[in-house]
Amino acid sequence: MKTKKLIACFDVIGGRITKGYKFQDNIDIASPEEMAELMSREQIDEIIFFDVMASAEKRNIDAETMRKVAARVTVPFIVGGGIKDIVGMKEAFDAGADKISIDSMAVRNPDLIAEGAKTFGSERIVLSTQVLVTPSMPSGYEVYIDAAKTATGLDCIEWLRRGEQLGAGEICINSIDRDGAANGYDIKLMKLADANLSVPLIASGGAGKPEHLKEIFTETNAAAAIISSMLYSPRLERNYTVRELKEYLKENNI
Repeated sequence: MKTKKLIACFDVIGGRITKGYKFQDNIDIASPEEMAELMSREQIDEIIFFDVMASAEKRNIDAETMRKVAARVTVPFIVGGGIKDIVGMKEAFDAGADKISIDSMAVRNPDLIAEGAKTFGSERIVLSTQVLVTPSMPSGYEVYIDAAKTATGLDCIEWLRRGEQLGAGEICINSIDRDGAANGYDIKLMKLADANLSVPLIASGGAGKPEHLKEIFTETNAAAAIISSMLYSPRLERNYTVRELKEYLKENNI
């Protein structure tokens, strides 16, 4: 039986969880601390807290909201957004984070990955990336930063290989094209990443029904999947509990 993780990702804007569609038209969902407590009680495997606009607005992570969430979670807690140096990482860990996710700031300063891994351990550094289908790129995917608003000219696989070499212990790949669309993960993208990387991979963008989880876990070697829309997006016809999803996966030997 394969062992995998289900992750709830909180896209936080203005101290509230929001849910967008391809990184636009974000809808207000809930208080992140209340949702964190609910997700912990439902036995989600991990929670990721992203201060979505921190990098684009060139500010530090929303530490106050992060602390409130950390106080309510009982599962591993990953935080990201606006963390630009070792000091910011230490502050996040001191506030209750178990792992740090770096994205835009890592692109601007790749040495941040190596510094974080050396100081805190690779297992606590998650490299996150937002990618868009771009046929002109060697891999067919381009890296975007600043809440998927800025094209970098970086090829997805080339960048992720470099991130792994610098010491990232885990990599989260979010498909901009599929974000919030609920039509399934980008299987091609995850297979491509798996063929070129050796660290655990988190699939993000596209989950809309349990079958999508079965597909990502049986057709790729993804170690974890983000399932935010399935849990609470009002754009979906129905939402699922963590228990429902885990029971479905167990029935399918996952």
